[in-house]
Amino acid sequence: MFKRKVYEELADWKKNYAPKYAALLEGARRVGKSTVAEEFAKANYRSYIKVDFANITQELLDVFKDIADQKVFFLRLQTVTGITLYPRESVIIFDEIQRQPLVRQAIKYLVADGTYDYIETGSLISIKKNVKDIVIPSEEHKIPVYPMDYEEFMWAIGNDTYPLLRDLYKMGAEVGNGTNRKLMRDFRIYMAVGGMPQAVEAFVDGKNFTEIDRVKREIIDLYIDDFKKIDGSGLIGKMYESIPSQLATNKKRYMISRATGKRKTPKDIERMSDLLDSKTVIACFNTHNPGITLAQSRDDDTFKLYLSDIGLFTTMIFKASPKTDENIYSKLLRDKLSADLGFLYENAVAQMITAAGRSAYYHTWQKENSTHYYEVDFLLQDKAKLLPLEVKSSATKKHESVDAFCKKYSQYVSQAILLSQKDVGKDNGLKLKPIYMLPFIMEDL
Repeated sequence: MFKRKVYEELADWKKNYAPKYAALLEGARRVGKSTVAEEFAKANYRSYIKVDFANITQELLDVFKDIADQKVFFLRLQTVTGITLYPRESVIIFDEIQRQPLVRQAIKYLVADGTYDYIETGSLISIKKNVKDIVIPSEEHKIPVYPMDYEEFMWAIGNDTYPLLRDLYKMGAEVGNGTNRKLMRDFRIYMAVGGMPQAVEAFVDGKNFTEIDRVKREIIDLYIDDFKKIDGSGLIGKMYESIPSQLATNKKRYMISRATGKRKTPKDIERMSDLLDSKTVIACFNTHNPGITLAQSRDDDTFKLYLSDIGLFTTMIFKASPKTDENIYSKLLRDKLSADLGFLYENAVAQMITAAGRSAYYHTWQKENSTHYYEVDFLLQDKAKLLPLEVKSSATKKHESVDAFCKKYSQYVSQAILLSQKDVGKDNGLKLKPIYMLPFIMEDL
């Protein structure tokens, strides 16, 4: 198993929240929830039972028909699985819990019994269709699980330079062109592979990028199949697949109608809600008044969408072909792709912001005496002030939007940063940082 940060969050749950709360690992399919839950159980309990509701025998499923008499339930569960449970020394894992809403509802009573600990995992867990007929238990300690972030990816491939990156950031000095080029190539490998554990495993096993791309395409197809199970129209999948093309056009917001090919309807808004709940995408909301806290001024109707994993996003860009040519990945790693792929780097930034437990925001406003708009790619809350982020794939000379923002909201801005592939530097009051330093910038906030 790869080293994952969520493991430490489970350790914190076991120490501080169990047995009064069940741990709920929620996230998209294939991000590693089940693996982490089982590895944690092996290492921290005398015994465990894993019940996978996506692959369960009828005999085991029948055990859950009556949970009211918990002593009988526990005896039957141990009999069917052949695993002995020990009071306060065992944990029961309910995998893909969203498939059995009534079992999730029963968590309240199982936790109250206090005999064992419980870990739930679920994808599409908060979809209304899965919980509309149950009382959602309040005895759940929710732990989000994301695709592997850059540090986890470095752990997986055996690259031990991440602490050095932090030291370089803290120094604030130039990294040096040669070193920066090497570090950016390392980061582009992460952009090519992404953080889905199956794709990372393929990379670690020495698979070529054509094979790695095939793994990622299978995950994308799995997501689209899941969306069809939620809504048979197939429109949620179209909304999902249209994300790269909409970002490529530099529009101020995501347009549902561009994805569906028709005028937006109330049903489409419900579909979008389902897509957001799936955790397969990241919503970056426009904030209409950055002078107050970002969350309070966000515009729920104006947002951009990114994919939750940069590797899937890279594959999605070239998904029109039956398979992505190895040469395309070679060009990406050497920074030789001819297309302007600034939105690819934007997606990487959105993922890093989300992985740090923060929400993503941006800001647009109309230029004076013009029909055009300024746009700041991302805004971060820096205590009581704001940190605007501009993202560039290459050139760093033009940055009029972030300059205009700093002028308009000068009393609210702590610092302004332009992220790109270039080395550390300054352009007047604007700080220039290579994109791989963003996690350390957020650590300082």
